[in-house]
Amino acid sequence: MIRIGVDTGGTFTDFVLRDDDRVAVHKVRSTPDDPSRAILQGLAELGMPLTGADVVHGSTVATNAVLERRGAKVALVATAGFEDVLRIGRQTRRELYNVFVADRRPLVDADLVVGIRERVGADGSVLEPLDDVALAALGARLREGGAEAVAVCFLHSYINPSHERAVTERLERQGFVVSASHRVLPEYREFERWSTTVVNAYVTPLMAQYLGRLEQRLGGARLRIMQSNGGSISAGRAREAAVQTILSGPAAGAVGAQALAAASGYPRAIAFDMGGTSTDVTLIDGVIGVTPESTVGDFPVRLPVIDIHTVGAGGGSIAFVDPGGALRVGPRSAGAEPGPACYGRGDELTVTDANLLLGRIEPGYFLGGRMALDVERARSVALTFGARLGLDERALADGIVRVANANMERAIRVVSVQRGHDPREFALLAFGGAGGMHACALAESLDMSTVIVPLHAGVLSALGMLLADVTKDYSQTVLAPAANLDPGALERTFAPLVERARADLEAEGFRPDATRLELSLDVRYVGQSYEITVPCGAGFREAFDQRHARLYGYSNPSRPAEVVNVRVKAVGVTEKPALPRAPLDTAPLPEPIASRDAWFGGRALRTAVFRREDLRPGMGGEGPAVLAGAQATAVVPPDWSFTVDRVSSVLIKRQRDL
Repeated sequence: MIRIGVDTGGTFTDFVLRDDDRVAVHKVRSTPDDPSRAILQGLAELGMPLTGADVVHGSTVATNAVLERRGAKVALVATAGFEDVLRIGRQTRRELYNVFVADRRPLVDADLVVGIRERVGADGSVLEPLDDVALAALGARLREGGAEAVAVCFLHSYINPSHERAVTERLERQGFVVSASHRVLPEYREFERWSTTVVNAYVTPLMAQYLGRLEQRLGGARLRIMQSNGGSISAGRAREAAVQTILSGPAAGAVGAQALAAASGYPRAIAFDMGGTSTDVTLIDGVIGVTPESTVGDFPVRLPVIDIHTVGAGGGSIAFVDPGGALRVGPRSAGAEPGPACYGRGDELTVTDANLLLGRIEPGYFLGGRMALDVERARSVALTFGARLGLDERALADGIVRVANANMERAIRVVSVQRGHDPREFALLAFGGAGGMHACALAESLDMSTVIVPLHAGVLSALGMLLADVTKDYSQTVLAPAANLDPGALERTFAPLVERARADLEAEGFRPDATRLELSLDVRYVGQSYEITVPCGAGFREAFDQRHARLYGYSNPSRPAEVVNVRVKAVGVTEKPALPRAPLDTAPLPEPIASRDAWFGGRALRTAVFRREDLRPGMGGEGPAVLAGAQATAVVPPDWSFTVDRVSSVLIKRQRDL
């Protein structure tokens, strides 16, 4: 069977193809105006028949729709008197000392927020019946306002969704695309539940159109979409619940990073994915961290997502001088068009241009020689830019790289130090087209001793899609004292979700022996506002106290606790490509394809450039060296050495730690 992972990035679209005989990787320039054009181009260039193939796709369509405000025109139908929940939010200030900070601009226009008289109590009882007269006139009012999608969000619908169901069924019969909060997120906290539902309504029509068009163009291929939780779902499900795909590309990268780090003997790793427009960082402590809370733009999305921290620092991030005269890098990116100056069309200096000017990219072997870089154009732009700061091209390039590194180092500290983990106890697994060029400098700053750069680092997110299982998440608010939930009570509480999860996996074609259910609880001390997720089991209370102590430095086992939500993660185990292992080769390094001056710490050092594909398991050497690959480049600085392990990953270590 042919399986293809496709990752659409801001600059490049990546492909990993697996069939019975081979693994093939490929890369093409992205087409931001229509991502499917790059996908179809890359699939055609791979030259494999698509009939019967499985295509797993990580999409940025939903994310970009929210960030760029180009989703559907959404109406919100809410409980009368609570029409302004999304506008009020949590009344927190994004910039505490800025009295002129702009208000959060909701995704729903004020004239499309409709209040309906109804009321369900916190215990699920109906306090006020649904206003049938207002309901009868609702469809005409929404159509008159030009609504393309509708979010239905009532108070306490997580415990009694009868009113939401009645409104949803009527609007769907009238032809509206409807997202109901009891379907999207049956949990308490109105603001987060309503925000997540509105985001889903906002992106679903665009995602449905995109996926429908892509499925049609793929012909006989089966299309699956990567989710933010690290699993995939069918394209049909993604068309209905597009919010679940918000962070699909970075999530796939984390899945691939976990597999490659474990294969190299490092189950504890920090995944560092530096692409063209951004850098995504994830901590892997045996398992990938998952959080139920995330934010896209200004909008909370409360769904299980891989715990990824993203900063606007990538190879295409543009350098500029701020009003105070300081050098800054990102978050604005040159993207695929026009791209960095060295791509031949851009006029602004980027991180990629800086690395090229520092001798850390081999211009004649970019993308394996399929794309030549324009060194003189990058130098000309740098000279003009540097004149404003009184810097020559090398000093400017070094400054750009150091500023970008500082931004990325802060991101790594967020997922490690700020969450109670010592980065020195982890390896840094670098991927993305630019990750290997910056990883050692970041590891040095964080006192980390090991960097891992996989063979297919530039397309690891696409590989992760082939390694991902089919995953579905279910949750329900219970708000019950922890002391009241003995094993029997827990089993009864979970029963409806477990039954639904098994039925959904069976509908996806998974036999019982190919499924796995993971049960967890959201627990907090009575009186707290937020909770911690722990595995369900007889000792869940002790596990909560221990995790609380790790996160916050204290715990109180004598204090009453309560279970807020129950969660079920349903996993359909897919067939995964085996990671090839090879015997270690004692042959010396091949001859370098070039030797050039590269700048490290302000010094020009003669640096060998090796073709990454020529390095076999067992080979190794010392820095400085540049390992130029067909999808990514790795830089080995002075005082670091490298070896290739059995799974063809490059292990780079500080020499003083050997």
